[in-house]
Amino acid sequence: MSHLRVLGADVEGALEPINVPAYVIDKHGIIRWINPAGQRVVGDVRGRQYTSVCAPEETRHAREVFAQKVVGGAKVTDVEGVLIDANGERIKVELSSVPLYSGGHIVGVFGEVINVEEDEERPPHPRLTPRQAEVLRLLDRGHSTAQIAQ
Repeated sequence: MSHLRVLGADVEGALEPINVPAYVIDKHGIIRWINPAGQRVVGDVRGRQYTSVCAPEETRHAREVFAQKVVGGAKVTDVEGVLIDANGERIKVELSSVPLYSGGHIVGVFGEVINVEEDEERPPHPRLTPRQAEVLRLLDRGHSTAQIAQ
């Protein structure tokens, strides 16, 4: 039994008020839950296909990442992407997500949106390659070595 179940914790109730945008997508790709912080970013998109909030050029990659989790091939994914916010504007974000299980079967995906606000891009140091500058930026954001390599 899960340690959270032993506690009898109300995880949904705890996730509602946090300031980190969070969401749940069912195994068919429908957004079933989004906390208020997430709604402030993309609006109330419950009942919509998750790709409806992705920038058009991100849709294919979003489907690939989602499929990896739904078929059980990925336990966690951390990716950068571009979403369409509630005002129709493009925003660059980092998404971290995991599969949700019930009775040993994957029933959906839980995720969080990180770095919603656009970081001020600092010009790269003239002696760094573009990849070196990217690695430093990801380190600054707290990414692990494995996440950076991915």
